[in-house]
Amino acid sequence: MRSPAMTPFKYYVGITSLAQVATREDRACVLNILGGESSDVTPVGHAWSGGNVVFGTSPGRRGQSLVTDFGEVPVYNNVLEGLEAGHRFNCGVVYLPPSAARDGVAELIRVNPDLRKVFIITEKIAVHDAREIRAMGQQNGIDIFGANCLGVADSWNRVRIGGGLGGDRPDDSLRKGSIAILSNSGGFTTTIAQYLRMAGWGTTTLISSGKDVYIHFAAPEFAFALANDARSKAAVLYAEPGGYYERDADFTKPVVACIVGRWKSRLTRAVGHAGALAGGSDDASTKERWFMEKLGVDAIYTPGNPVFSPRGAIVTNIAHIAQALTDVMRANGVRPDFDPEGTTELKPWFASNAALSLPAELDLQTVRAMAPYGEQIEALERRIGASFPREPLKDASGASSMDAKTQVTSLFGYTMLQAAQLPFESNACLALLHEPGGVRDRALMHVGIAAHVALHGSAALAAAEAARVSGNSPNTVMAAAVSVIGPACQVRARRAMAAMIDLFTQAGIRSAFDVSMSDIPTWTGDADVFCAPTQDPIAECMLRALDSQGVDSAFVCFLRAQNGFPSRDAALASIACSLCWGPLMRKRISRLTAESLPWWLQLAGTAIGASAPAEAHGPGSFRGASMEELLQQWSLGEVAFAALVGERPRADDLFAFEALTGLLLSNGPGAISAQGAKGAVSADGPDDPAHVQLNKCVIGFLTHSGYTHGGNGYEGIEFLIDSFAGAALDDPAHRGQGIDLGALAARRVAQYAAYKSRRKDEGEETRKIPGVNHPVFKDKPVNVDPREVFIHELFERRGEYNVFHEYYRVLVRRLFEEGVSRNVYCVNIDAVIASLLLKMLWRGLRDGFHDKHLAETAAFTVFLYPRLLGCAAEIDDHMNRGRSMDTRTPASQCRFVA
Repeated sequence: MRSPAMTPFKYYVGITSLAQVATREDRACVLNILGGESSDVTPVGHAWSGGNVVFGTSPGRRGQSLVTDFGEVPVYNNVLEGLEAGHRFNCGVVYLPPSAARDGVAELIRVNPDLRKVFIITEKIAVHDAREIRAMGQQNGIDIFGANCLGVADSWNRVRIGGGLGGDRPDDSLRKGSIAILSNSGGFTTTIAQYLRMAGWGTTTLISSGKDVYIHFAAPEFAFALANDARSKAAVLYAEPGGYYERDADFTKPVVACIVGRWKSRLTRAVGHAGALAGGSDDASTKERWFMEKLGVDAIYTPGNPVFSPRGAIVTNIAHIAQALTDVMRANGVRPDFDPEGTTELKPWFASNAALSLPAELDLQTVRAMAPYGEQIEALERRIGASFPREPLKDASGASSMDAKTQVTSLFGYTMLQAAQLPFESNACLALLHEPGGVRDRALMHVGIAAHVALHGSAALAAAEAARVSGNSPNTVMAAAVSVIGPACQVRARRAMAAMIDLFTQAGIRSAFDVSMSDIPTWTGDADVFCAPTQDPIAECMLRALDSQGVDSAFVCFLRAQNGFPSRDAALASIACSLCWGPLMRKRISRLTAESLPWWLQLAGTAIGASAPAEAHGPGSFRGASMEELLQQWSLGEVAFAALVGERPRADDLFAFEALTGLLLSNGPGAISAQGAKGAVSADGPDDPAHVQLNKCVIGFLTHSGYTHGGNGYEGIEFLIDSFAGAALDDPAHRGQGIDLGALAARRVAQYAAYKSRRKDEGEETRKIPGVNHPVFKDKPVNVDPREVFIHELFERRGEYNVFHEYYRVLVRRLFEEGVSRNVYCVNIDAVIASLLLKMLWRGLRDGFHDKHLAETAAFTVFLYPRLLGCAAEIDDHMNRGRSMDTRTPASQCRFVA
């Protein structure tokens, strides 16, 4: 090694050794100490350094303080106030906004003659301000570090000044050793120290130089101070494109230079952290050549091609730094500072193969994380279910999203087009458990919901019937019923649910199915958690239904093993636990979601049951079928269809009904129905789930549904019935019935054209044809709604014909041909609702079994069934993620209309 360089600079540099950069004697004043970044990192550095921050400034906050583990740091309005209070400091730390940084440095220099070092954390300082800061420092004999840096740290002195080098636990990375670090990147400064420590190398002084255009304490100053630091045997330099500082540095000790950013040479503009213009002579490849000349090497060091000299090596991957340093130091006869503490190989702390079975050579094995992360991960693994951060959710959702181009909504990753091809039970699972589940899940979901549709003699049915008799709309009838299903209805079910979750978690049960009886835990608590004093026929019916369908749930087996009669609440809880256990273990849902599931099952069943009139409910029966039949021989889709129409559906009607309900499951977080549900959650305070009443939140959705938003399919039903009046239509599914759809459409178009002309003459607004046109799918020669196209193609593949749907397609063409529309309108989703539903009801209408009012009511109600589930997903998501009262519209966006 060459002798230390003591050549003076052409400009002022007060620091002659790295040992002087950060010492235990240094005392700091922090500007904007209560700002977001400073208040986060200053307390850690202050405590680790033994209390090196004497005071801070924050205009208007004199008398406040920053709390740290080493005591409180006082805050003043400005620097002079702190000095007048008797505090003394030689280091200034600047966290001010870019426009204020220059004045902050000027204030430090002007009022404190003892100032010797300034550390500027602020990024994006204007170049002319940086020039003035440089000039002020030179004129007053002050060393400046930064800007856009994370300060400095010294592992020997256990001192950190400015920024967050070493993170929240500096001792984890900054172990005393013999290697100095200078890095353009603040984050990589700590990362490099950690990599070195794993290989047995400790550190001396670490400097985050920043990467603004002006780097005030740069590579030349660092090389000079490195040469004069007896503690430092070598250095690691991390450099990015931009600037000539590295070229001018004279290193007299071994250096491993990590040069990154070759890709930035392809850019045509400055890119912030790089600070370099493309095409300049200070790009990454040029800097590599500088160091090849300095270090006497002709290639980049890699583990497969270890090119180095006693003077150093060049790497382009930070993962290669430690090995390169070890090779360079070995060439100088220097061993690592201590035994290696690990490797930099990939050591995953978490793993998820997404249910894939990988061969051993591909499957990365997890390892225990270093302290304190290992303990934190273990605690995380012991937590039941997922945990979500709170965030504003007024117009956002973690459940649903809408594609702005296609207007197709997705719920937990499944589009409504995919949902339209799932059974009703699967869509219930998707909404409530974030995944559609399998055969056993469908059976469990069916029993859990269908067990609550028979409402004979209940307060819910009495409330619904009173609302119905009063002439209310279907959503109001449902709201009256669910208002009765309040929190008190769920106390016992929630208690049983919580007990089973805790018990099975402690027993280490990972699956709800195919579990040996010997593995099922034993309950030693109060018997009344799971048992009733007398036999409950509904509870027995629920459990028998699961047995008949071969659902071998460990939770149901556990309940059967108790000494006593299973209570209805415990039976519901065992079903809910069976459903949610897989998503809980996979952390797809939270424990709050799981414990809410029994309530959701009862609310869904009650809402479906309440949509049918009182005469549909008998003692232990619904629509003429006993509970045994409903739970064992029917599907949930059939039960919902019977509630809507009054009879069990045929296979083709059931398919159409489930396709329709799948399409309507969600319309994204911006839909008025979802906003009503989310607003109800927010009003109760989602961060305190004990106050959130699910039935009230469902009412929020129901009250935000109406004849325009939600029930507008009824207009399509009315329109179609009127259009086909006198057409002698016998079977809507039969093509050859002698009905001229073109003539029917022409007659309707002529009527509409005359109506439109009359309204225009009268100066009145024209009502649109129901089911025609869409505010998004317009202004093309031929417009289509992708949801309508999907349904048309779906039924075409099945070989099914729907004369009402076909009529709509002929109608939009005829409107254009007759000049009533300037282009071909789309057939929208409302027309699909009306067409599919009227086809199901036509036979009953023809035979007098149904009337027009029932058909129109059904068009409203068929929307409410699936949307209740979709809004349940929004409600649950808002309870888990939302913040209290985050759905209010800011006053600035509200206006008075005269």
